[in-house]
Amino acid sequence: MNYEGGINHEGGAAQGASHLFEAPAEQHSNRRRIILIVGVVAAVLIGIGFATHHKDANDFVANSAAQAPRVTVIVPGRAMVSGTISATGALAAKHEIMVGSVGEGGQVREVLVNAGDWVHAGQLLARVDGSVQAQQLANAQANIAVNQADARLAQANLDRALKLVDRGFISKANVDQLTATRDGAAARVKVAAAQRDEIAARIRRLDIVAPTDGLVLERDVEPGTVVGAGTGVLFRLAQGGEMELRARLSESDLAGLHVGEPAEVTPVGASHAFTGHIWQLSPMIDAASRQGEARIALAYAADLRPGGFASAQIHSGSLVAPLLPESALQADNQGSYVYVIGAHNKAERRPVKIGIITDGGAAITQGLTGNEKVVLRAGAFLSAGETVEPQMATAAQTAKLP
Repeated sequence: MNYEGGINHEGGAAQGASHLFEAPAEQHSNRRRIILIVGVVAAVLIGIGFATHHKDANDFVANSAAQAPRVTVIVPGRAMVSGTISATGALAAKHEIMVGSVGEGGQVREVLVNAGDWVHAGQLLARVDGSVQAQQLANAQANIAVNQADARLAQANLDRALKLVDRGFISKANVDQLTATRDGAAARVKVAAAQRDEIAARIRRLDIVAPTDGLVLERDVEPGTVVGAGTGVLFRLAQGGEMELRARLSESDLAGLHVGEPAEVTPVGASHAFTGHIWQLSPMIDAASRQGEARIALAYAADLRPGGFASAQIHSGSLVAPLLPESALQADNQGSYVYVIGAHNKAERRPVKIGIITDGGAAITQGLTGNEKVVLRAGAFLSAGETVEPQMATAAQTAKLP
């Protein structure tokens, strides 16, 4: 047993030695496999990192572009702009004539006209009782007759004296005295005539007459009323029947108007407009309301009632200019301005001067040629030099412009 056991021991030792010689080769092969695997993993990781970096760069560029605000722009061009200013105001007589009693006065016996009647210059409006003045006129007429009789007597005495002076019966002094008496009598006749004319004029002033042709707007007297110089207005007349609209306008609108410009006036409740023209512009601006008046002359029409309310469309001329909606206009303490899109989609502030205001927008008289891309909306949220993404306004958006 010991022998066999020794043989088995030796055989086992030989096999162990064999394994010792094979180990380095296997280790080398394993190392190559590991290096290969590590290389492949590294290549995969590098590829993944490159792809991720490229994607992040693209995303950064895309996000940067997405961060630029999108704005709607228009190219206004140039067009003929007819200015129309809307205004409202009260109707009134262009020239209102107030008629009262200018004489000594008395009790009104008869009123001959009513409101709405047409009258002519000198036409009798109301008759005032003048019975007392009539007696005074009769007295003055009688006084004239007395003085005329005295004058005739004085003239006869003088004539007789002149025939006797050559015979020496009457002295020169007597002739001079008779001449003075005659001249005094003639003067008293003239005084009496003047007194008569004065009373007659007072009688004529008792009656209330129309000073001009026109339309009676108001009658404030009835038969039996006692009138005098301090009574006040008895009749109101519209001279020639002409009316006007006293349109209230802001000082900026008023500054762009001129006398003679046409206007269309529509009274409340009327079915059509009346054509008139500006005949006077207010020389003053109300300090509280910052408004003034444009007085629009109108020919007489039954629908034009003084005191009524009316609207007006005033035509304030025309010009060729870019037309922008109100949404594109901005203003601050430096004046009005818009934003235009310049090179590299940069927003540029452009000062402008506004001309005629219409229902379609504002005409720009300075600052734009009409070929610029003008920011239509959101200009208040932009700043000069900001990069934007411009988008042209669609036809639907343009159709909705004010």
